Amino acid sequence: MSASGKPVLVVGAGVVGLTTGVVLAESGRPVRIRTADRPRDTTSAAAGAMWGPALLRPADRVLRWATRSHAEFTALAEDPESGVHLAAGTMASRAVLGDVVPPEARLIPDLRRCTRDELPTGFADGYRGTVPLIDMPRYLDHLVDRFRAAGGELLLSPVPMLADAVAESSIVVNCTGVGAHLFGDPTVRPVRGQALVVRNPGIDEYFVELTASDEFAAIMPHGDRVVLGGVAVEHDWNATPLRGVGAGIRRRCAEIDPRLADAEEIGELVGLRPGRESVRVEVERYEGARVVHNYGHGGSGVALSWGCAREAAELAVGAGERTAS
Repeated sequence: MSASGKPVLVVGAGVVGLTTGVVLAESGRPVRIRTADRPRDTTSAAAGAMWGPALLRPADRVLRWATRSHAEFTALAEDPESGVHLAAGTMASRAVLGDVVPPEARLIPDLRRCTRDELPTGFADGYRGTVPLIDMPRYLDHLVDRFRAAGGELLLSPVPMLADAVAESSIVVNCTGVGAHLFGDPTVRPVRGQALVVRNPGIDEYFVELTASDEFAAIMPHGDRVVLGGVAVEHDWNATPLRGVGAGIRRRCAEIDPRLADAEEIGELVGLRPGRESVRVEVERYEGARVVHNYGHGGSGVALSWGCAREAAELAVGAGERTAS
């Protein structure tokens, strides 16, 4: 419990906020999450989603966060109710990748280079490997259930500013994602994503295009549905599906797997990823309160969620102090 005797306050109920709340609550801490959006209405719910290498900064800490998260998701895959499963698939590029792989990729136990006949037309290089895939609506429900089972309180009640949060608790964990600009960080920016969800025509392997382009192909099968991506457009606050984007996503993905050309559309999803020069997990002292920031994960919020949540929880209770510079 915080020094004032009040619960630790976590602001935000996307995957980062919920996971942080779970870690704190399951450690025995009284925790309250306040959120402007229901978990299934957050950006996290629009994610594909998979664990994979996160090319973010600071690199040494990102590697540690990704490693802890990989272990958690691998264990969760043993629980059919979690929404997590292990799947084989391909990560491919239209350019030659070279021989250096991100350090996190070494966590993939069966990672290997693709043979030429395993690459779709137009792709020059790639890797195959088994990774955790996360069905986000089911997984967010799983986190909510765990949080409440551990005694956590989840309130649909927005926190307008940091001052409002510290007036409620002397320990605050800021998991507001792109909303962190309201908490005084002008460096966070929206990276707009849009995905198309279709009935699964029999796909059980994932596919991810490795590219710096803002348009790419991604195929994430989750049981009877497949989430297709995608786009990544910076500084775009539009949270509604744009006409024509879904058609482009379907076209790119059908070039990878023709079965997707006529797959029944279920819907379109939009999320605003929290872009930042580096992920922020650190302590700030604000009006006598301890504020732990945990945001800025870009498109890797899921992949880093458990590692960042565990570090943020440690910082919240005063362990492993890392203060803002």
